[in-house]
Amino acid sequence: MTRICDAVLAAAVVALLLPSTASSQTWPNRPVTIIMPQPAGGIADLLARGTAQALSDEFGQPFIVDNRVGASGNLAAAAVAKSAPDGSTFLYATQAQVIFNKLMFATMPYDPARDFVPVIVAGKSPVVFVASMNGPPSLSAMIETAKAKPGQLTIGQIGVGSMSHVAYELLQLKTGIVLNGVPYKGGAPMATDLLGGHLPLGSDLLSNFISLAKEKKVRLLAVASAHRFGDAPNVPTVEEEINQPFEAAAWFAIMARAGTPAEIVQKVNAVANRYLQSDKAKELIVRASLEPVGGSPAEAEAFIKRELQIWAPVIKAANISLD
Repeated sequence: MTRICDAVLAAAVVALLLPSTASSQTWPNRPVTIIMPQPAGGIADLLARGTAQALSDEFGQPFIVDNRVGASGNLAAAAVAKSAPDGSTFLYATQAQVIFNKLMFATMPYDPARDFVPVIVAGKSPVVFVASMNGPPSLSAMIETAKAKPGQLTIGQIGVGSMSHVAYELLQLKTGIVLNGVPYKGGAPMATDLLGGHLPLGSDLLSNFISLAKEKKVRLLAVASAHRFGDAPNVPTVEEEINQPFEAAAWFAIMARAGTPAEIVQKVNAVANRYLQSDKAKELIVRASLEPVGGSPAEAEAFIKRELQIWAPVIKAANISLD
């Protein structure tokens, strides 16, 4: 009788394990949704759609990009957090959904560390410190002015809690300066004030100012990337100017629901890496002033941990809240 019970128990355990194994082996057997927390037409959206097409071509199932904008991306992220961990739903996230929001909102409808696993970090869009043509001629000159006149030098940024915002907060912490930060509701209003000479300084993504700089309508002071950027080889890095490590970039990552079979995560990662090496992706990356990243899920996880270590103390020191 004991042997019969043991056999029945073993069969039950095998039965419980079979659906998970089968699902990873047969995936995808239906359309897959990639939820995008940003509007259609932006660089993250274009990268997501290019990746989705590559996945569709590879696996013969539709990979659909679903734009769900709102609450700093929390609506999109929460939808993925509530989805089944079967590879049917992914999040094309930014640093906001993966790191910043958890540090800035008192309550959250999801926990990024608990609910998601990284698949791949696709690319980074570095921040640049920019000046109007009648503003400071260099970042070092700006820092000298700010030290001489604490709180009197105004810098524009694109929204409270954005990478544009935390980047200049990091600059303040590393240099000891105090700037007068002014949040704008978008890049266009800030650019208008810079072009008109009404705003001396701005902090935003390089992609939003590279064309204006080439037309000599604004001055790029320093780019917050590890090395000088291909589109702006004559623009120094912030690290060169302040003699301290300094990187600040918005980034885009594919995240899977926690519990998604590792085989599925690896399959998506492999296709996404190949897409980043394609001519279509390279053209888009150059046009958008991006730095491609790629790599394994483990490397994506390590990248996110490093970003958390950088930005958590900055957000705490600046007391940034989105509530």
